[in-house]
Amino acid sequence: MPAQKRQFTQDLFFIAVSIILATCAAQAGLVDWVVDAVADFRYLAIFVSGMFFTSVFTTPVAIVALGELAVHNNIWLVALLGGLGAVSGDYLIFRFVRDRVSEDFGYLLSISKVKRLPHLFRTEAFRWFAPFLGALVIASPLPDEIGVAILGFSKLDERTFLPLSYIANSFGILVIGLIATNFFV
Repeated sequence: MPAQKRQFTQDLFFIAVSIILATCAAQAGLVDWVVDAVADFRYLAIFVSGMFFTSVFTTPVAIVALGELAVHNNIWLVALLGGLGAVSGDYLIFRFVRDRVSEDFGYLLSISKVKRLPHLFRTEAFRWFAPFLGALVIASPLPDEIGVAILGFSKLDERTFLPLSYIANSFGILVIGLIATNFFV
């Protein structure tokens, strides 16, 4: 098996395992227990939950934790402080993991039957549209690695990446908080 295919298969396996574990932890009440246990350290809990919001391996648990924290705290505090944690996590991904994620996407594009798709990522229009698309993915509950990879393809510099990531993550966490406080209280 070629190295890229093996790496891609390993990444998919770890993603599947993490989603299963996160779902089990949330259903078993582990997230609620942790949120209650760290009530005295709520700012730290919000920041760390925001950091966990960024990774494909921890996003499901972070969504549950951030929703629970938003129910018991000021929703704006959760969005803004969680956004700081998330941008910290995204920066780590941007600095250290983006090449591996970009390689996985490159591998996916190389096995695609559609030959025009790889060409699309090299166009000037994509470079202008990529920051918007990357920010949209970062704001969504989708794992930020995808958004970071899109931003990596567009050759976005750190000075632009950091505020874009903060705004997108804070908005995404705010939406999670609004949903939690309006539908699960």
